[in-house]
Amino acid sequence: SDYNSMEAERRQLLQLMVLHTAWMVGSGQLHYSVPEESQHGTFVGHIAQDLGLEVEELVPRMFRMVSKGQEDYFEVNVQNGVLFVNSRIDREQLCAQSPICIIHLEMIVDKPLRIFHAEVEIRDINDNAPIFPVNEHQLFILESRLLGSYFPLEGASDADIGSNGLLTYILSPNDHFQLREEKHGDLSKSLALVLYNALDREKISIHHLLLTATDGGQPALTGSVQLKITVLDVNDNVPMFNQSVYEVHLVENITEGTSVITLTAYDLDEGTNKEILYSFSNMMPPHLRQVFSIDSNTGEIKTKGKIDFEDINLFELQVQASDKGSNPMTGYCSVVVEVLDVNDNAPEMSLKSLLVPVPEDSLPGMVVALISVSDQDYGTNGQISCFLHPPELPFKLVSTFKNYYSLVVSEPLDREQVAEYKLLVTAQDQGTPSLSATSSLVVPIGDVNDNAPAFAQPSYTVFVKENNPPGAHIFTVSASDPDVAENALVSYWIDEKLWPLTSYISVHSESGKVYALQPLDYEEVKLLEFQVRAKDAGLPSLCGNVTIQVFVVDENDNAPAVSGMAEENPVLLVIPVMAGHIVGKIQALDADSGYNAWLRYEMHEGTSGPWRVGQYSGEISTTRVLDEGEVSGSSQNLLVLVKDHGKPMLSATATLSVTLVASTQLTRTDVHLPRTGGNPKPLVGSANIYLIIAICSVSSLFLLAIIIYIVLRCQSQAKEAMIYGPGTATLVCASEVGSWSYSNRHSHILAGVSGEAGIKSDLMVFSPNIPPLQGSENLDLNVQAGLYSMREGDNVLQKCLWLT
Repeated sequence: SDYNSMEAERRQLLQLMVLHTAWMVGSGQLHYSVPEESQHGTFVGHIAQDLGLEVEELVPRMFRMVSKGQEDYFEVNVQNGVLFVNSRIDREQLCAQSPICIIHLEMIVDKPLRIFHAEVEIRDINDNAPIFPVNEHQLFILESRLLGSYFPLEGASDADIGSNGLLTYILSPNDHFQLREEKHGDLSKSLALVLYNALDREKISIHHLLLTATDGGQPALTGSVQLKITVLDVNDNVPMFNQSVYEVHLVENITEGTSVITLTAYDLDEGTNKEILYSFSNMMPPHLRQVFSIDSNTGEIKTKGKIDFEDINLFELQVQASDKGSNPMTGYCSVVVEVLDVNDNAPEMSLKSLLVPVPEDSLPGMVVALISVSDQDYGTNGQISCFLHPPELPFKLVSTFKNYYSLVVSEPLDREQVAEYKLLVTAQDQGTPSLSATSSLVVPIGDVNDNAPAFAQPSYTVFVKENNPPGAHIFTVSASDPDVAENALVSYWIDEKLWPLTSYISVHSESGKVYALQPLDYEEVKLLEFQVRAKDAGLPSLCGNVTIQVFVVDENDNAPAVSGMAEENPVLLVIPVMAGHIVGKIQALDADSGYNAWLRYEMHEGTSGPWRVGQYSGEISTTRVLDEGEVSGSSQNLLVLVKDHGKPMLSATATLSVTLVASTQLTRTDVHLPRTGGNPKPLVGSANIYLIIAICSVSSLFLLAIIIYIVLRCQSQAKEAMIYGPGTATLVCASEVGSWSYSNRHSHILAGVSGEAGIKSDLMVFSPNIPPLQGSENLDLNVQAGLYSMREGDNVLQKCLWLT
């Protein structure tokens, strides 16, 4: 029957513990209990199961437990999730007389980062017997003491709590004294001997009593003290205090020497038996004498040492008043000093965990750090609030548990704008005046590849002289990437599918240097247009591109070419001839352009006679009147030099054969004119002289019309666009000051830009009379500006070259 009753009680207790544990889990904190002095390995609880964690994930998630401010009394077996006792626990050493002894535990797991809280209550066992401060206590009592007089005794102390520390006292049987226990509220408990029968020193001068203290544990433990009572004679009046217990409130941190209370005792005796001396009782602990002092004459108690609420918040002073009789009599009282808290402790902060660097693509709500705060003060002085400074940062503090805060991301981050944040965390209590503590926290931002390489401008124009050496460095492209490390490591390339462009141009993948793989020929290719792409090394990589336009600058590498040799078709000149008569015209072409194609005609120094040639027109004419008296030879060969304006200048020669014939010679049908090679050519008969004159007149008019048409045509074409592309381009302009010519050739523009469409038109403008620009000596071929290009369709002006 007794066994069944005990088993039922055990089951009810187990159910209550399970319900209490479930309630604590629901409130966010686990609660366990274990008796003190438990052996190593004693089971406490299935903490992994109670926290909702799988045992298999404890090790991968780096499960770890921290005892807040305590030794490692407990440990968790990560193989089965059981919380067990790790080392001996002495509740009295750990919590002294505190009614509740709790060890706070923190469990931290990663991936994701979480923190759990648990508390283990250390239950008291009756392992401490009551102890009196001395083995023998002596009392001196006058035989004249009145019945009902009481004599204070110092009770025993028991380090246990609850029923284990609840003491009951038993006084050995005697005929004169009884034991009285009095409680003074919740502050203290007094123990005294009460005289209920008069003493007679002549009968019994010394009384030996045994005072036994028994606690309420199971089994009960006891302690005892010998009471030696000496009965005194003569002085039969004891000094008396107004009250047996005085209560005083004292704020902490007061200055040394501050008055606490002044006690007054009275004695009904006369003379020296009435004079009183005040002192602390011998039963008062020695450490209290270092904090308080008492004036033996006035009974004033003052502070002597530091009063700190956080160390001791309640003092009980035992004061006695003794008269100066031959057998001094002593009266007793207690002074209970309650210390009031002031806000003298600033909050303290502790960083539990910090995950840095924080990726810049972190989502709002990501936990960056765990912070705990504490304050040793009491009440509102110990209530703490935390905040960040400056408040506009992309972080915020979130309260997760009592005095625990999480630093989380509140706004999107961008490392390229701010690489790291310096946070100032402030913890402030609610005291008056309030105290605060600050802690700085540096949060670096981790880079992600969110920026593509970018060039300084969308396109570049490069001028390269033709006939460059193979592999010549013509330009360098550079792209910047605001990311860091491999996310900012840029490489360059040209699409290898853009053939034949890649046979002309290559780019170095690391330096961005652009090289011409082969010599460029202006007469073959005038413009290379392509895209260079820049790619970073991030994952995934990002790209940017830039358009490069390489204009080939002409060099004077082509000599003038005469269109036909005049000596193969001699000119028959019938005299007399007027001065300025045009005999013929030399036409030459130059494959170059600009100054290099601007031709000038001169008569060779070895050529004599009345001849001149137009400097820019190439027309050969007479300088004076020719008559029949100058007909002396068969023919004359006129040697003409054709020069361009390039540097260095190139030239060519042309020969024109002119035969002079008198008008009288035309009547002879058998007269022959010489021709190239020495074979004579028969002259025209006199019968057809009028026909020849008419044909020459018509031919002259036709030639004049052709010249006028060409001049007008050149003037109109100077305002029109020339089309460049696969095919031919021919332009001949003549004026009084110069000649501009292109030979029939293939002119190419290679475009490597994807999506490039449309034909480009180029406008060539020639103005030889413009004075050279300042600094033109630094430009090859006297090129001071050059080539306009108007893209058909978007009318974007792209290129300009002025030639002087």
